[in-house]
Amino acid sequence: MQDKIDALKLDIAELESFENQSTRQKVKDILSIERRRLVSEVLKLEEQSKPESNKSNVTTVKPAPGKYQVKVNNYAWDQTSKFVKFYVTLKNVQNIPLQNVKCKFTTKSLELLVEDLDKKDYVLTINNLLKEVVPEDSSWKVKTDMVIVSVAKKSQDTWSHVTGWEKKTTEPKSVEPDADPADGIMSLMKNMYDKGDDEMKRTIAKAWTESQSKGSNFQL
Repeated sequence: MQDKIDALKLDIAELESFENQSTRQKVKDILSIERRRLVSEVLKLEEQSKPESNKSNVTTVKPAPGKYQVKVNNYAWDQTSKFVKFYVTLKNVQNIPLQNVKCKFTTKSLELLVEDLDKKDYVLTINNLLKEVVPEDSSWKVKTDMVIVSVAKKSQDTWSHVTGWEKKTTEPKSVEPDADPADGIMSLMKNMYDKGDDEMKRTIAKAWTESQSKGSNFQL
């Protein structure tokens, strides 16, 4: 399975490289769709390759009678110049004591623990954050059906991804200096057309029709 994951990561890098080189918005959109599909497939395979207790997005483990621990991997995020914010949806979390919600920070990780919510303990762990953070300036707060974790940036850089691993999977592969970018893009588009479903074929065919009207040499 690891060989397949590694191959997909190379495909993702090449797709992003072609996406950056392409000048046609329609072609960019098609490449972007395929790249995101492969990223999702890599994440799925990574989950499947983990030990049994970590395979699903939300894994339930029974540490003691009457109480369960739930590993949470789903969250939304955004950022400002000073903070990266994580939004964790947990129904009725506002009804438990505030001291039951805790968060630990290091310079490169965070761990959110929500205890005794409907007889379950919820844990969200994010390691290998993209950039260093300031633990003492980071915080969390409870809202209706949600916990918001605010991680203080050490520097006011924009984060392209949450973790270093996510960034690595989408880094574009270097292109040979003498390679013709158009040839690579056209070859990839033809391969996607040949192997794609009906919707993908229609989308690529539309892009091809538009490119023909502009005098492109792209042939399916």
